[in-house]
Amino acid sequence: MSNYDLLTLGRSSIDLYSANVGSPFEEIKAFNAFVGGCPLNIATGSQRLGLKTAILTGVGNDQVGLFIRHFLEQEGIATQWVPVIDGTRSSAVILGIEPPDKFPLVYYRDNCADINLSLDHVAALPFASFRAAVFSGTAFSKDPSRTAMFYALEQAQKNKVTCILDIDFRADQWFDPRAFGVTLRAALGKFNVVVGTEEEILATYLTDQGQLLIRNQQISAPEIQGNIDQAIDEIMLVGVETLVVKRGKEGASIFQPGQPEIKVPGFPVEVLNVLGAGDAFCAGFSYGLLNGWSLFKSVRMGNACGAIIVTREGCANFMPTYDEVMTFVDHRGGL
Repeated sequence: MSNYDLLTLGRSSIDLYSANVGSPFEEIKAFNAFVGGCPLNIATGSQRLGLKTAILTGVGNDQVGLFIRHFLEQEGIATQWVPVIDGTRSSAVILGIEPPDKFPLVYYRDNCADINLSLDHVAALPFASFRAAVFSGTAFSKDPSRTAMFYALEQAQKNKVTCILDIDFRADQWFDPRAFGVTLRAALGKFNVVVGTEEEILATYLTDQGQLLIRNQQISAPEIQGNIDQAIDEIMLVGVETLVVKRGKEGASIFQPGQPEIKVPGFPVEVLNVLGAGDAFCAGFSYGLLNGWSLFKSVRMGNACGAIIVTREGCANFMPTYDEVMTFVDHRGGL
């Protein structure tokens, strides 16, 4: 019998958000300290909704690592698989907030702890204790984490754990953005569910660096040229059971082999900060999936969580609770 609903694997960081919303990055006077990283955000969002979650990430032997662990413990997220990796540093991110459309990011990930997760760290995980596992694309960007993630995926499959991929494309974390697609394509067919934005799905099949444009250092919001329908078809051909395409304010779409596209409407809101919206979506979607909801209702739940988080200042620290989401949707037509 599973002891945990959800395991997330990969990135964690201290996130320093501009305290001067609307100020150009060079004019920021102060920052607020939160935590972040795709897997940590998803774990937090899922835990607050009511799932029992655990995380595999790495921290350095430093005060930032203590900051991250303290947050996880306060949230009730299992941290026994969060190793302190000597000789590394805990990751950090600095973020600007210039709504409605400028959200620059600066990563500090040289020799960061989470990219040094190893085969031994994965081997310590009791995969039979988890119902589902969420992997993030960035964890595949470098070794030893890359090999550790392939091994974790292999072990999860052996233990019949539902495997979910949050594509999580961050171009500057790869030695060549085309390497992202080459690596992810080797893993796609092993996942039960793949979740990504249109840009992330296009990035998975990026063949020319000229297709990629990042304005104002918005690493999380690249502009990518390509044929989205063809990219979706390619993903479905490798054996993915369910593909969820996040389409921003338009909501999301569900694709399954031999089935027509299912469009799931979103929840229009006024945007303060788009960072973390995709992670909130994955938390809400995972909650629905693991509670036996229909795919439509699960994606609608993801849309609601994403809509809530874009109205708030940050990511993990601001993830909504189940009651908050239900109150939100009850005033907007329900799930």
